[in-house]
Amino acid sequence: QVQFVESGGGLVQPGGSLRLSCATSGSNFSAYAWGWYRQVPGKERDIVAAITRGGRFHYQDSVKGRFAISRDNAKNTIDLQMSSLTHEETAVYYCNTWPVAYDSWGQGTQVTVYS
Repeated sequence: QVQFVESGGGLVQPGGSLRLSCATSGSNFSAYAWGWYRQVPGKERDIVAAITRGGRFHYQDSVKGRFAISRDNAKNTIDLQMSSLTHEETAVYYCNTWPVAYDSWGQGTQVTVYS
């Protein structure tokens, strides 16, 4: 059974940085592209950043130049380094394959940008 455990969220002021981490288990990790998604109440979960099997990147336009996704095939983890955060990026952040291959999601990690 695949499991995702997201961590690293918290409170941060506008312009601040956070590093999120996702620990996965139960999947053939290296065979997939992986992504970070975010969701605010009342809206759909959207892709923020993704990394392919070969290490190519995909970013939502609004985060280009500020977010960096990485993967560790030995540890089965995906990280998201976020900088210059804005209020609009307050959300719960999740990881999953890209595109989504698993119906189950982790609990997510809350990122709150406040001033």
